[in-house]
Amino acid sequence: MVPAQKQMEVLCRGIVDLHVRAELEERLASGRPLKVKAGFDPTRPDLHLGHTVLMQKMRQFQEFGHTVIFVVGDFTAMVGDPTGQNDSRPRLTRDEVMRAAATYQEQAFKVLDRERTVVRYNSEWLDKLGAVGMIELGAKYTVARMLERDDFSKRFEEQRPIHVHEFLYPLLQAYDSVALDCDIELGGTDQLFNLLVGRDLMPRYGLRAQMVMTTPILEGTDARIVDGKLVGKKMSKSADNYVGISEPPFEMFQKLMLIDDAVIWRFMDLLSAKSNEEIAQLKADVYAGKNGIITVKEAFAAEIVTRFWSAADADAALERRRNVAKGGLPENIETVHLNVGDRPGIKIANAMKEASLAPSTSEALRLVRGGAVYIGETDLPDAATKDEKFELQKGRSYLLRVGSKNRRFCKITVD
Repeated sequence: MVPAQKQMEVLCRGIVDLHVRAELEERLASGRPLKVKAGFDPTRPDLHLGHTVLMQKMRQFQEFGHTVIFVVGDFTAMVGDPTGQNDSRPRLTRDEVMRAAATYQEQAFKVLDRERTVVRYNSEWLDKLGAVGMIELGAKYTVARMLERDDFSKRFEEQRPIHVHEFLYPLLQAYDSVALDCDIELGGTDQLFNLLVGRDLMPRYGLRAQMVMTTPILEGTDARIVDGKLVGKKMSKSADNYVGISEPPFEMFQKLMLIDDAVIWRFMDLLSAKSNEEIAQLKADVYAGKNGIITVKEAFAAEIVTRFWSAADADAALERRRNVAKGGLPENIETVHLNVGDRPGIKIANAMKEASLAPSTSEALRLVRGGAVYIGETDLPDAATKDEKFELQKGRSYLLRVGSKNRRFCKITVD
């Protein structure tokens, strides 16, 4: 085993909560491989970089020779985790959960070492609890302790419903640790309460309490630094600020390049395999003018694309990006056919909305008025139009470019 102090340096990087550091040092110093658990409720099949922050920590434990248990919450997913919810979640069926679990695991193994990962389904032990076991489990915790959770306490104060099964969720997750007799449980910062319930519960079953480690919740690609503070929603598909780990290499590369220059260091701290010292040196070189932030971002984007695809894919994405940046047309520009029926054409803003070049006609109009929309018919559009009344004529094809820095292209044929 790698010396305990060296393991501590790596394993504690990026960690927010650690209960308790002295216990972790003691168990690592014993030289015994630890059992490290992380649970995942497969409520949806798509994974993004935000999910991989926790998985990378699991991978680090694997590389130090510890046993990592990937717990598929097929039972708990049907109950529904109320964490962070202002209202109770709709319940899922077993079939829905198992379908999501299949693709979830396959994507997870892009980060985890498949050969060194133990996969367990918590229905293995939770199905066997039965009514008597569930009552005994409930008897080991109090309602007062449950109401210490922020989401429960807020709903209670506002006199909004809290269903009994929601109180059961933290206990069921905690029982996973009892069933597996784990040394450590990992989770995001939003899971801290649930993880600590597991730490509290284990001694009540005669087991040594697990340690708890939480990783940060990664912000989305639209995060910014405002007054010295990082501001932005967490990465999610619903907020459209995510980088999916199964996205095509070029799309992944482009999204990473759109991260704000000041925020890229946050992404590197949580996702890059570079050491703290290497990242600190890169930052110092940028601030000293020895290196450009674009070069740093390109290297980071290439690292991430290589991790989920290949070095060849990363090189191709970088070359394609640089070609576009020089003014060249990107490959495989999407072609959209707009059917205008009996009308002679379609207004530019409406066409942009229909072609997904803008989320709404009002946003499209704003882009047109700002001179960010370029229109051509055969070659690269080189002239902006500020004419919001411009109409794309029926029977003709147009090449549209939106933006001058982060450019988007689309070929529109009006039928």
